[in-house]
Amino acid sequence: MTDQAYNPNNTCYRHPDRQSFVLCQRCGRTICPECQTPAAVGVHCPECVREQRALFAANRRASGGPSGLTVARRRFAMLDQKGTVVLVAISVLVWLFDELSRGALTNLLAYNSLLLPVQPWRAVTVLFVHSGFLHILFNMWALWIFGRILENMLGTWRFVALYFITGVFGTMLVTFLAPGTWVVGASGAIFGLFAAFFVLQRSLGQNAVQLLVIMGLNLLIGFIPGTNISWQAHVGGIIGGFVVGFVFAQTRNIRQRPLQIALLVAAAVVAVALTVVGYAVTVG
Repeated sequence: MTDQAYNPNNTCYRHPDRQSFVLCQRCGRTICPECQTPAAVGVHCPECVREQRALFAANRRASGGPSGLTVARRRFAMLDQKGTVVLVAISVLVWLFDELSRGALTNLLAYNSLLLPVQPWRAVTVLFVHSGFLHILFNMWALWIFGRILENMLGTWRFVALYFITGVFGTMLVTFLAPGTWVVGASGAIFGLFAAFFVLQRSLGQNAVQLLVIMGLNLLIGFIPGTNISWQAHVGGIIGGFVVGFVFAQTRNIRQRPLQIALLVAAAVVAVALTVVGYAVTVG
């Protein structure tokens, strides 16, 4: 068992002699109580607080008599969960347009491994297509809840990378285990968020058993006959979530950012490569 007291990642980045296990919810750096500023969710480090205040001041100076669009743009700039908001908004707009066009976008964006060589974009666009109101309602509810939490913990670009990498891992396992099957929905990526959040909570020494139970129960629903749920995408997303979550947990130190980026790129490449291998083995 590793003694956390001697782990340099568990010391404040501004005061290396002070032990802490609390991370800035925006950039992920470890900060001691003196450096913590309470936020809507968790705490922020001095640099992130300074950046937010500077952005707010710049927006105020730039706004003389702001139009409605300017106000909306400024508020969006101050938002801490831009990635989550954009992902939910795109998914809802795609669903609405799909309903109005009687499935035109489903035909264009849904995934089927038989089409992988000629329409590879479907491995990603499948995350934005949903089959019905309840399908998108539950997926977007889960994305809104866990997405905002994870985006606050990881930052926007890390969260978006997590979402798409785990989504492709879900597509990958569908390619291996259900070749030729049409699938839609973001649930593979959402299960990836569950798994990554579990890993991060455990790495911070917090009890995440309840989350594991919830994830397990939701996973089991997909195995019930007649539910028409792609459990393969769920399992693939969980695998991807554990992989990416482990990368984030092991590269928390700000000095490890190049390594973190390299490992995320490697995870994405592995997901894509395995999807191609799955096609070659099952179809090609």
